[in-house]
Amino acid sequence: MTLVLAMILDALFGEPKILWDRFPHPAVLMGRAVGALDTRLNSGTHRKAKGVLAMMLLAIGALLLGKIIALVPDYGALEIIVAAILFAQKSLVEHVRAVAVGLRQSLTEGRHAVSMIVGRDTAAMEEPAVVRAAIESAAENLSDGVIAPVFWFLVAGLPGLCLYKITNTADSMIGHRTQRHEQFGWAAARFDDLLNLIPARLTALLIAVSHGWTDPRPILRDAPLHRSPNAGWPEAAMAMVLDVSLSGPRSYHGQMQDFPWVHPDGNRSPGPEAIDAACSALWRAWALMLGIAAIVALV
Repeated sequence: MTLVLAMILDALFGEPKILWDRFPHPAVLMGRAVGALDTRLNSGTHRKAKGVLAMMLLAIGALLLGKIIALVPDYGALEIIVAAILFAQKSLVEHVRAVAVGLRQSLTEGRHAVSMIVGRDTAAMEEPAVVRAAIESAAENLSDGVIAPVFWFLVAGLPGLCLYKITNTADSMIGHRTQRHEQFGWAAARFDDLLNLIPARLTALLIAVSHGWTDPRPILRDAPLHRSPNAGWPEAAMAMVLDVSLSGPRSYHGQMQDFPWVHPDGNRSPGPEAIDAACSALWRAWALMLGIAAIVALV
């Protein structure tokens, strides 16, 4: 029942600000480890090979750390706490809901709130674009921040969870096709794609089933339209259950990019109420995953 208790603990308490104002969050420590290897190894020749070495070191360190924590003789209390810290359900819902709250105050506040959770340009966004960005972030981060960590805990316990989190952190920091990181971050990006292969599709299934959808054809049609091999699946499912068009044109670093629409027949001018519905969808999918975790624990 360790996983079930950890999921409930995260859902109840999230990330207490009073704690992380005093101590570094594990994600911060992981980021420092990735940054240190990036600084030390990402130079000169053979950068792809050095990136593979860096990812191997990070993976081995994460597996060992998870194993050590899991072996502490404290009746599983530390394992539950660490797992809860590495899940992100409540904090995800809070960050997404903040965008709806901001939009109801002003477009400026909505843009500011969504800029905290997306990497695209937000300064010139109109309200529908802000809403779509928030919903896309909700869907993708449900997979990356909740379902994938839970899945890998089910598969390999705390070592599996730690391995996934360090890989996802590395991908977010160095897994970009920039001049500095295209070679060095290749291993992190590809390994993250591999670890998310099943969880992304599981997330889409959880979203769909928790809303009574049993026809997979719209998801199968729209998910491959996304530029990511995995993010399209939860986004396609979220777009379907909310009847909102996602993706589409957006700006990165001052340059517009014409991405195809996901669920193109949906509402392209959603308001804050669509974000509210997305937050409800996050909890529905989480509750279904919790039920699965409980059944696995009992079996």
